[in-house]
Amino acid sequence: MLVVDDDPAMCALLREFLRVRGYRTTTVADAEEAIRRFHAERPAAVILDVVMPGPLDGLGALEALKKIDRDVPVIVLSGQGRTATVVQAMKLGAADFVGKPFQDIDLEVPLANAVKQQQLTREVAHLRRELQTHSQRHLLFGQSDRMAEVHDLIERVADTDVTVLIRGESGTGKELVARALHQSSTRRDKPFVKVNCAALPTDLLESELFGFERGAFTGAIQHKPGKFEFANHGTMFLDEIGEMSAPLQAKLLQVLQDGEFSRLGGKQDVRVDVRIVAATNRDLERAVAQGHFREDLFFRLNVVAIALPPLRERREEIPVLADYFLKKYSVQYNKPLVELRPDTRQLMQTHDWPGNVRELENLIKRFVVLGSDAAIRTEVRITPAAAGPPPAPPPAKPVATAVPATPPPRTPLAIAQAALDEGNYSLKDISRAAAREAERALIARMLQQTRWNRKETAEILGISYKALLYKIKENGLDKVS
Repeated sequence: MLVVDDDPAMCALLREFLRVRGYRTTTVADAEEAIRRFHAERPAAVILDVVMPGPLDGLGALEALKKIDRDVPVIVLSGQGRTATVVQAMKLGAADFVGKPFQDIDLEVPLANAVKQQQLTREVAHLRRELQTHSQRHLLFGQSDRMAEVHDLIERVADTDVTVLIRGESGTGKELVARALHQSSTRRDKPFVKVNCAALPTDLLESELFGFERGAFTGAIQHKPGKFEFANHGTMFLDEIGEMSAPLQAKLLQVLQDGEFSRLGGKQDVRVDVRIVAATNRDLERAVAQGHFREDLFFRLNVVAIALPPLRERREEIPVLADYFLKKYSVQYNKPLVELRPDTRQLMQTHDWPGNVRELENLIKRFVVLGSDAAIRTEVRITPAAAGPPPAPPPAKPVATAVPATPPPRTPLAIAQAALDEGNYSLKDISRAAAREAERALIARMLQQTRWNRKETAEILGISYKALLYKIKENGLDKVS
């Protein structure tokens, strides 16, 4: 139990009251310390006084605790007993309100009810996780030999604390593997925290991972723990680790080596016990060779590597996955279970599935919602897999081209002259224009060399597939003819 009261006599009284009834108790005297201790200890329930010293009062603390864990029962104590205070506390999620002074029975009953409700909530959450895990494993572990190897490797390393690097194309199920590792480990009852390293800019990602102290930067009005503290004793899943910036790579390496880090603006190191599972669809060996990814961090992450095969290399699982998604979304959207036509199923077997399982899932979802397989039949014709080698094309005429033609790049002198003609004498603007033109020329040349195979081009240039698509559009290469 966590007791929050600025009156030492009341803290001593509640500590003895709870000890007699078999509870271990932590007592604190202010709201900010209560939030810090709550993060670290995660008590079964909180007994909180409304009137508190400092910038954060009891109701403010109640609101903050509920943001951290909305299911934690908080019993509010107050000697004022004003109706407005009671109503506000209940609106913020208090489990009960007890006025001071109180008899033992006044607190015993709401405390017992709160603990029982917390136990029931945790049991329901556990059962839901079990059902979700069973569903995910059905989705992840198909009947192919490749996926049987993945399953075997997960079972062998799950109950250890070794760092795991999951590799595979987008949509192959890397997060499912990470969750399966966590659920099969001794940390299964502890937090599983996911962070997408490509979703946030470097500064925001650092504060998200490691937290910050009050006053660390403009707008940091109170202490905020990072994801690593939330994941303490559990598992941290770092998705798209290849997109992490160099400074953050160095800080992550320190956590892997020493189990310590410092918050932004912090003066002391924070110790954590977190298992790291990382995932990427990038060629990290090439990123290391190009200086974009730290070699020492790569070796730390690559203790055990799990490679997920793309869906086109395990086609025998397509019918199984399709049927699974049909049943799942028919129930979820309250739609009748409609079977796919045999010719549609055959067409799905010949598709390359560049989006892998995620693409298949979205198509089946669309089929269930619309009740028609027209969308599937239209989309899977975009990149059909060849049953054998494609027939040789007829000899091309000298003027014909197999890929979109791109206009020749402008020389730096031409760029400078054009800027001068426009009256622009900014060296910075001219340099940027030259850099953009060089980037455009390089991308255009690589696209021509790969016959507009965007995936291969992205790998050659050392950027993500999404980044390449953005740069193609930004440079107007999607409009060439």
